[in-house]
Amino acid sequence: MKLHILGIVGTFMGGVAALARESGIEVEGSDQAVYPPMSIQLEQLGIALRQGYRAEHIGDDVDTVVVGNALSRGNPAVEAVLDAGRRYTSGAQWLAETVLPGRTTLAVAGTHGKTTTTTIVARLLQAAGRDAGFLIGGVAEDFGTSARLGSDPLFVVEADEYDTAFFDKRSKFVHYRPQVAVLNNLEYDHADIFPDLASIQRQFHHLVRTVPGSGTLVVNGEDAHLAEVLALGCWTPVERFGIDGDFDWTARLQAADGSAFDVVRQGERVGTVRWSLLGRHNVMNALAACAACAAVGVDVAAALPALSTFRSVKRRMERVDEVAGTVVYDDFAHHPTAIAATLAGLRASVGDARIVVALEPRSNSMRLGAHADALAPALDAADAVVFLHRPALEWDAGKVVSAVRGKAWAVPDADALLATLVELVEPGDHVVFMSNGGFDDAPSRFAAALHGRTRA
Repeated sequence: MKLHILGIVGTFMGGVAALARESGIEVEGSDQAVYPPMSIQLEQLGIALRQGYRAEHIGDDVDTVVVGNALSRGNPAVEAVLDAGRRYTSGAQWLAETVLPGRTTLAVAGTHGKTTTTTIVARLLQAAGRDAGFLIGGVAEDFGTSARLGSDPLFVVEADEYDTAFFDKRSKFVHYRPQVAVLNNLEYDHADIFPDLASIQRQFHHLVRTVPGSGTLVVNGEDAHLAEVLALGCWTPVERFGIDGDFDWTARLQAADGSAFDVVRQGERVGTVRWSLLGRHNVMNALAACAACAAVGVDVAAALPALSTFRSVKRRMERVDEVAGTVVYDDFAHHPTAIAATLAGLRASVGDARIVVALEPRSNSMRLGAHADALAPALDAADAVVFLHRPALEWDAGKVVSAVRGKAWAVPDADALLATLVELVEPGDHVVFMSNGGFDDAPSRFAAALHGRTRA
């Protein structure tokens, strides 16, 4: 059996590739942009990667082509597959048909925090002695991979609401049929495929419809949009979590930056978390993970100490380097709410120290301008912002720059961005690179430039 995966360096498709390889299937793949960390993981697994979507990259010995949702009609590889009548499927369908049958699936959905929450669930299950399988939309630092089969019947999957493939416009998560579904939060996003919030809520309700009455829905009790989803119909017991209110699972913050908090279940303290993650949003992620693990019988109190050494996921406020007192972070940013939450957590941690943000508006919603009005307010915690305004950006970055509370600049390419940052940044600054793409390797290039400046 041999698979060719189109879009293999995407975080989800890279995980599919890793699971297939572990299953003993021969795997190859191609992508338009091959960059770390996923490219490194795939190369370490012995998976051949090809740059670009070309018909000749798909060998004659390939049995099935797995098509990522980034590809559409008109793509040369897609057209070649269709013209040749080759067997093809989506990543979500392959997972549902090949890996999930016979397993108890925990699916983590939401506009924000899916990757981190999925990873916390996997870490708590590991601490409880469960060798669960998982597919995470990023490389989990504690596991060194984004996916593994595991020997336990439990399987944890990051459940994305994005569409499945060019031939299947349902959200990926409707394929998974979970026993436990986490609904972390819900906002408008993915402007390239969803016309409005209601259309996303409809997809979330499709997910709700697939969870059995014997299962559990773990729902953010603070989110009004999710309450509207459940009001459409709910046939499954619900466990709600939140910080501000009376919920099944709550947190008592011991530190304003979210680095220490008590986990409380129905009024009784479960345990205390002291960890390296920052921000209220990560406390919410932890609560969701605790509730999901409890739903499959895990003693959360016994597993909770494992979070003291939890290392999260690469590119989620990943500390790249510290040079002469300047700390450099790499963060996977795709939405103003996530940007604001991340910076608020950092501000609570660093106090009056200067925060400098290098931002690439790269997601489809960002590029289309769906979040343009919300972007400047999301950056209120930053003292200075440098936007990477590539020529393909379809909205006026100047308007956003002028509305930023701190100092702000727009530059046309990564070289100009790095030059601006090197001139701007001072010892003691916290510099956060925010992009959901490769960002031309800007974080590590900037750290190298700082080292060079220090030596000079």
